[in-house]
Amino acid sequence: MDAQPVSRADTEAAVIALLDRLTAAWNAGDGAAYGAEFTADATYITYVGTLYTGAAEIGAAHQDLFGGLLKGTRLASETVDIRRTGPGTALAVTRGDVHKGARPGRLGKIQTYALVRGVAGEWKVAAFQNTRHRPLLERLSFRARPATRPAPRPAA
Repeated sequence: MDAQPVSRADTEAAVIALLDRLTAAWNAGDGAAYGAEFTADATYITYVGTLYTGAAEIGAAHQDLFGGLLKGTRLASETVDIRRTGPGTALAVTRGDVHKGARPGRLGKIQTYALVRGVAGEWKVAAFQNTRHRPLLERLSFRARPATRPAPRPAA
């Protein structure tokens, strides 16, 4: 990792640019470009629990998906939080979903990205987790156990 200090604003801008590149690659159906945004040993967990390891495997799997099940889909995403976790590391949380046609009104998945800054200053995804949000189950859980309700979060 580069020892040069990076400001919070620079980190946020770099992470947003990385997330924008991921979206552009997805929207273009370009698995190689999508995979290129991950580290060589990255972990990628889909919302159904599939685990992919490494940029090459992530890119190849997505290319196959873009040619079939996910053909013509677009990625919708909103950033919930970006925070630095150390020099050259950051964590991003987003809400997102895949769609065809109009962007969905409700983004039904929550993603966590663990990001690392390389020696040359480039940011890559080291780990990704995608979880489907289940609002009904969440409400039932909070009703049964109110102390489990998280604090309200400011809008991003």
